[in-house]
Amino acid sequence: MTTITTRTVEYLADGLTMIGHLALPAGADRRPAVLLGPEGMGLSDVERRRADALAELGYVALAFDLHGGRYLDDPEEILARCLPLLADPERMRDIGHAALDTLRAEPRTDPDRIAAVGYGTGGAIALELGRAGVDLRAIGTVNGLITGRPGEAARIRCPVWAGVGSEDPIMPPAQREAFTAEMQAAGVDWRLVVYGGALHAFHHPPVDHTTLPGVGHHPQHAQRAWHDVVDLLTECLTSAE
Repeated sequence: MTTITTRTVEYLADGLTMIGHLALPAGADRRPAVLLGPEGMGLSDVERRRADALAELGYVALAFDLHGGRYLDDPEEILARCLPLLADPERMRDIGHAALDTLRAEPRTDPDRIAAVGYGTGGAIALELGRAGVDLRAIGTVNGLITGRPGEAARIRCPVWAGVGSEDPIMPPAQREAFTAEMQAAGVDWRLVVYGGALHAFHHPPVDHTTLPGVGHHPQHAQRAWHDVVDLLTECLTSAE
């Protein structure tokens, strides 16, 4: 296994002191980088392990924070925090920009080769960075198919990959259709993978607390979605190496 280095990083966003998880690959050279966003519950060991796995593949990876170092395990608190956030593109962009600035400040990061990948709320933030015109090489979102303000998707300058469960009640067919119509109208290079039989947050391992209705783990599709994300990064960040 490749030796990696990890550390916590603190930065300010949304009026909070955010605590992210930075994972660095072996070596001292500049490497392509990935901004990794969590589900609405917030940063957990799931995202930290994913950032570590990305570092083992040769990427600088920052798993960013949503709630000032807190992990929310109460569904009502998750909704109270995330629904207003998801309805406020500027707040999402501010959170994303602060994390992106932190990633860019890392000397190992190649600033010309950065992708944003997120799950749920973190995926919506990744998309908002694209709609804000941020120079990214790729955007990936899993069960975070949030449509943006009219016309702003035309600012997206990179491929967009999206994954969603066919049985996800939070991202139902109408939401998927609105998202793909937005991407198509904007001329974005987009892909959507619908994972048959999967619920919302199908990629996330089971948790020991109450979850929102319609949430459920699907081990096979979780693995497939991870491989799809890795393939996206290979295509957009390293294919020219």
